[in-house]
Amino acid sequence: MVRRFLTHWLPPLVWMGLIFALSAQPDFPGPPEPWLDILLKKGGHALGYGVLAWLYRRALGQHIRSANTLRVVSVCLAVAYGLSDEYHQTLVPGRNGRLLDVAVDGLGACSAMLLDRWLERRRTSARHLPAA
Repeated sequence: MVRRFLTHWLPPLVWMGLIFALSAQPDFPGPPEPWLDILLKKGGHALGYGVLAWLYRRALGQHIRSANTLRVVSVCLAVAYGLSDEYHQTLVPGRNGRLLDVAVDGLGACSAMLLDRWLERRRTSARHLPAA
């Protein structure tokens, strides 16, 4: 029972810890070009929360059988963690929380779940192809 819990929930918990640790940094060195800095930071948000949503999906898959419900719950949890992370950043000197970042987090989580749905459909249709 403990091993099963750790196998499913340790990865998202570790990922959440990594996000928390990065958010606790007062400043990140960035590239000299402002547009590149924005692109990398927003891309990092989207990628990080896309991975988090996928890890939630993996952990919750043993409890939720409907794939669409599973994806929606995973996105909601990722966005909720994004909200809490932005609040956390308001407590870190030199940082501030932004709702725009929560929107980017949600976009990353949604993108990951759309990719997951697309991959699931490809696997399902490949199984139903007639053998050559």
